[in-house]
Amino acid sequence: MTVDGRCLSYLDFGGPGRPLLALHGHFNEGRTFAKLARALAPDWRVVAPDQRGHGFSDRAPDFSREGYVHDAAVLIAHLGLSQAVVLGHSLGGVNAYQLAARYPGMVSALIIEDIGAEIDDDLSFCLAWPHRAPTRTALVEQLGGSARYLSDAIREYADGWGLAFRPQDMVTSVGQVNGNHREDQLATDCPALLIHGTRSGTLTEDHARAMATRRPNTLLAELATGHTVHETDPAGFAATVRAFLDTLAREADWPTT
Repeated sequence: MTVDGRCLSYLDFGGPGRPLLALHGHFNEGRTFAKLARALAPDWRVVAPDQRGHGFSDRAPDFSREGYVHDAAVLIAHLGLSQAVVLGHSLGGVNAYQLAARYPGMVSALIIEDIGAEIDDDLSFCLAWPHRAPTRTALVEQLGGSARYLSDAIREYADGWGLAFRPQDMVTSVGQVNGNHREDQLATDCPALLIHGTRSGTLTEDHARAMATRRPNTLLAELATGHTVHETDPAGFAATVRAFLDTLAREADWPTT
């Protein structure tokens, strides 16, 4: 689809189920949620965009909070995803609770994966990653230990192999994410699930528990993973998400397939 003249790519895993919008984190793209979509089908129809500057979506003139939220709202409206559950990991988690704060009528529930309301992150390490390499193998070698986190983002271009994003854009983007967003996180009281990886270097246990305590209708689930819970423990992540969604279905008296 086109948003303000830009291509916004998305995966719609389809099916008859209720809508769930899944927003990825920095360096990732929509297909990072493919396993979750399969696990939730057919009860839930997962739609996962490549957010601006990621994956197959075009770069944007900015990576502002307003820009990311606007893209998500336009996609929901475009697909007619009335009262969607919105799930977000890291960057996507902030986008999710800010989307709910600004467009509460679009969001029926939130699932936030391992991100806080007060953020001070640094992605400047990615500026050392190569722009192009002659082969995929050479690119992986130059990426070193980071390569295992970037497999979905590796692409072949006319001038060699590279990543599906510009590292400088990621640094710019995280600079806009950093700050205190507590007011947005507390702005709504729709049902919410906060999933914390207990070995995460991004979200501390104290911060996660404070977020869940301060916001009404918020459940906290902890899994023994690092920051990327959905990738490290896909089965545990899907089971945790499914249990929360089943609770929503019972409370709303929605039919199940």
